[in-house]
Formats: sequence, C-alpha cells, structure tokens
Amino acid sequence: MTARVHAQHTPVQSSVQLTVCEPLEAPVAETPVAGDAAARVLAAVPHGLLVGGTWRPATGRATFDVRDPATGGVLAQVADGTAADALAALDAAVDAAAGWAATPPRRRSEVLRRAFDLLLAREEEFALLMTLEMGKPLAEARGEVRYGAEFLRWFSEEAVRIPGRYGTNPEGTGTVVVTRRPVGPCLLITPWNFPLAMATRKIAPALAAGCTAVVKPAELTPLTTLLFAQLLAEAGLPAGVVNVVTTTRSPEVCAPVIADPRLRKLSFTGSTAVGRALLGQAADGVLRTSMELGGNAPFVVFDDADLDAAVAGALQAKFRNTGQACTAGNRFVVHADVADEFARRLTEAVRAMPVGPGTAPGTVIGPLIDDRAVASAAALVADAVAQGAQLLTGGSAPQGPGCFFEPTVLAGVPTGARVWREEIFGPVLAVTTFTDEAEAVRLADDTEYGLASYVYTRDLDRAHRMIAALDSGMTGVNTGVVSNAAAPFGGTKGSGLGREGGSEGIEEYLETKYALIATGPAR
Repeated sequence: MTARVHAQHTPVQSSVQLTVCEPLEAPVAETPVAGDAAARVLAAVPHGLLVGGTWRPATGRATFDVRDPATGGVLAQVADGTAADALAALDAAVDAAAGWAATPPRRRSEVLRRAFDLLLAREEEFALLMTLEMGKPLAEARGEVRYGAEFLRWFSEEAVRIPGRYGTNPEGTGTVVVTRRPVGPCLLITPWNFPLAMATRKIAPALAAGCTAVVKPAELTPLTTLLFAQLLAEAGLPAGVVNVVTTTRSPEVCAPVIADPRLRKLSFTGSTAVGRALLGQAADGVLRTSMELGGNAPFVVFDDADLDAAVAGALQAKFRNTGQACTAGNRFVVHADVADEFARRLTEAVRAMPVGPGTAPGTVIGPLIDDRAVASAAALVADAVAQGAQLLTGGSAPQGPGCFFEPTVLAGVPTGARVWREEIFGPVLAVTTFTDEAEAVRLADDTEYGLASYVYTRDLDRAHRMIAALDSGMTGVNTGVVSNAAAPFGGTKGSGLGREGGSEGIEEYLETKYALIATGPAR
C-alpha cells in the first residue's frame, strides 16, 4: 500500500498542500473535530422540505438516511419528497414569482449581499457540515465556503447592472427599446460533490435576475442545501422565492415539475447521461436549459514546461475533492522527453499524500462518496493495468471503515483503456506521452467531453495556439484551477451547454424583450 492510511484512517503529516477552488489562506494548525461540534452543526440543519417558507414533512412522512462516507454512519434523516411535494414547491415558486420579479434590483442585491456576509460568518459551520456529509478535507471545505460565497457577492453586484438598450432605429421611424426580464420559475438540480458552491452558483443568479426556484439537491448531500436555504431566509429572502425538495426518487419527482407549463427554466449539474434525458424532457415545454455535465479534462505538459509547477498543478487539477470534480485533470498528456521525470516527481508527491477522514488534521485525500465510487475506481485501474498500463503508486482500496481509495498514478496508459475514455471521478491519474504539438491536440480532444483543459508551457505563442485548438469551454494555462465566480463556467460537446458565473451567468435567467415605439414624421 503506497498511500499512508493508518488503521483508523488517521493521516500522517505531509508537506503536500492542495489548492481548492480558490487559493486558501496560509495553513493554520488544525485540531481534530470534536464530536460535540459535529452534533451542534447537525442539530442546526432543518430536516424537512421547504415549501412556501414553511418547513414541512414529506407526503406520507417518509424519510431517508444521510451517511458519512468516512465511517458509513448515519448523520441525519431528512424528508423523502414525492412528486406531489415537488408540485407544491412549484406552486409556491409560481405564487412568489410576480412579487420577486417586481422587487427592485437594489433590494434583491441587498438580500444576496446579506447572505454572503452571513455565510462567511458561519464558515466553520458550513465547512464542517460539508465534510461530514461529503467527506472532503476540512481545509477544502473552507475553501468551498469562500468560493460559494463569492457567487452571492458577484451576483449581488450583477443584480443592479442588468443591461438594456434604447435608441432610434436605422430608418428613423421609431425608438427601439430592449429590456430584460426574469425567465420565470426555475428548477435547479444540484450535484453531491460541491454541495454549497453548486447551489450558490445556480441560486444566486436566479435571485439576482428576479426568478423564483425549486431546488432539488443530491440525495447523498442534502444537508448543506437545507442549511443554506435557512440562511437565505435569515438574509431576508421572502417566503416561496426559494423552495427545497429532498428526495431519493429524483426522476419521478422532477418529471412532473419539468412537464408543468408554469416552469420556464431548468438548470442541472451532473452526468452527461442524465443531462441528455433531462434535455429530452425539457424539449416539450421549450424550457430554457443550462446543463453542466461530465468532463474528462486533458492536462498537457510540454517539454519546455516548469516541471515543479506542472506537478503542483497536477495535484491541484487531479486530487482536489479527492478527484471528484468535473474539471478534474484525468488524462495527462506529457511530452515524451520529460514524461519519465514528470511521472517520477508526481509519484513521489502522491505517495506522500495523507489519506483519511476529512475531519482529521492534515488529510489531503478524503473518502469517495460511496462504495460504488470505490468499486468504479478499482475497476478502471484494473482495466488499465490489464491493457498494459504501469501502476506507479496506489491502485487499491484500504481496509475500512469508510469509502477510501488510494491516490493512484498510472503511466503508459493506452488510449483504449476505460480510464482514458471515461470520466474517472476518483483519485486516479492516467499518463500517456506525445512527441509534437499536433499529436498533443489530437490526444487532448479525443473525447466526447469538452469542459476543462490544462496546458503547461513557457512558450506564449504555443499557449495561445493551444487555447484556440483545444475543444473545451475552459482552459487553464500554467494553472491547475480555473473556477472563479467572475468567469463563465461551462463546456462544449457532451459537457453541456450554457454558462454559470461571470456576467454570462445571469443571462441564463433573463429573457430579452424588444419594443418598437413609433415616432411621427419629422417636421
């Protein structure tokens, strides 16, 4: 076993540090999280459905367990909503829609800004809750709180800057007036891997634009969204503007909401397969859609790259969130002249990564989300090795408890291996080589996905050529982190459509209205 995992997954100390979605502050000494702190955080979370400003049980009072992936223990039981509950939430969103759309932009802005302030004031509470239900190291969870909060601040500023246009038409016969208005009630479906940031990235622009919403969080990590919805009410958000339905039966619960003609917008983050199915459902109602789907990002290292920087970037791009990120660098395309040295340095760093519960001091690699994720990672590694890849470190699941998998480096990976073709969503890194720029582009773009890509080179001209050539919605040049609230996040091909974040993010929740005001003849 190459990763350091103690009997109870207690991590050893390491100098390896991972940057999360945005740079962390200087590391501080950590102490183990006490059980009473976890109990206090869990006790603060509402366990019902939020419908029209009221927390209520699910129809039939059904519930489901939310588990800690580091231990398998039950953290909480939350309401298991039905289709009737989801339609009641849509009723509430529709009832609140006109009032929220008519709310002055400055007031909408102030609600979002208060939510930003409240969230940062409760950073430790939200960070611990995410670590408990999702497993990510506490330091990364703190980074997600700051990253997620930035969407609240960014869109609080965008709310008062929604553009319009006014001017004489070319013929001189009238005045053109172009305005924007909220698209209407939205269904926002969020994933489990970034339970706070993916909620704020959708909710904040919707609220800034004047839309109301039904939010359906992932069943594996609903607690963070429930607590955040409570925070929005504390920030002054009117009842019914944001409603939350938790459920273990997403397809049957969401389908009648998508089919309801009152719904006007669907935003989904998750797998490409589910995204395709949702797009099909959305077609009947001609819904506005935003789809942030799967990824299989190439990480290209040229022979002139700063290898120390490239290794540091690789650790960021691959192992953030234990590799459970759609932007994760999965396919490492490395120039043949530096591939051996890059792999040596990378393997040395990966072997030093502490594996353990996210709440333990020094943890870099936390648990995967569940047993299925562990089995998937193991199957991908086994397939690659069977096809001739070299296992440099890791490759197996430590003995439990918990859903852990060793951080893994594979070299000489054939492009036909499953680990090369499929989204990995785990701490497994695959390396292959290239000899010229054209081959690097061909290997990088040889995927159905097009979300993120990464390039390491000192040649500025080459960097610009790669930005233009790579078929991805985002490219990091000499960096392993691309996400930023002020920038448009999204992809091409099977990675989806639409953008979240930046000035582009609010456009997804606005309709364009044009009017021509006729003017009389000149005198």
